[in-house]
Amino acid sequence: MGKRDIRIDAYIKNSKAFAQPIMVHLRELVHMACSDVEETIKWGMPSFIYKGQYGHMVSFKEHCVFGFWKAKLIQDTNNYLAERSNQGGEAIGNLGRIISIDDLPPDEMMLDFLKQAKKLNDEGIKLPKAPKKKGKTGIGNTR
Repeated sequence: MGKRDIRIDAYIKNSKAFAQPIMVHLRELVHMACSDVEETIKWGMPSFIYKGQYGHMVSFKEHCVFGFWKAKLIQDTNNYLAERSNQGGEAIGNLGRIISIDDLPPDEMMLDFLKQAKKLNDEGIKLPKAPKKKGKTGIGNTR
């Protein structure tokens, strides 16, 4: 059975009023799709762990976000996980800026994404390594 973290309860409680129902809803969907998921705080944000990184959510002053760790590997025929430049492309996460539950994909679609993410972790599938950037030599680069 999954493990809930009281720090996430506090995080949601301390979030802006608009974000609280969104985050509660997302959290419940995560637990519905993956009953063994564990919650924690990583990088200052509520994170979900299942056989590795699974997903995360964050609230800000005027929006919140949800991200899948392996979003690039999730099948999404409706482009819900595509870049959301029309919703403020600067938003982290994969669903753009979320200001109400209506901004989320339908629950069935979210559950499908979450189950795909679980399967990727069950199968030990890793994200492909990012290509190295040319011209960067690493530590000690004096250019």
